[in-house]
Amino acid sequence: MEIKILGTGCPNCLALEKKVRNIVNEHSIDAKITMVKDILQIMSYNVMSTPALVINEEVVVRGRIPKDSELLALISANN
Repeated sequence: MEIKILGTGCPNCLALEKKVRNIVNEHSIDAKITMVKDILQIMSYNVMSTPALVINEEVVVRGRIPKDSELLALISANN
């Protein structure tokens, strides 16, 4: 599984990255996690508000930090 956090490094983007990493570690999920900070790459996903979460090249969250339970459900559904 490939997970990307799209964001320029703002506090919300960093918070989403931390939450995703914690969930993946806590549940022993095999995933490659990448932080994408390049604005042109972010725009290529048609994302205009960050943070955004991309799982297996599909944008699943835009412009907000989901609760842990929602993140786990999104990651599990795409695993």
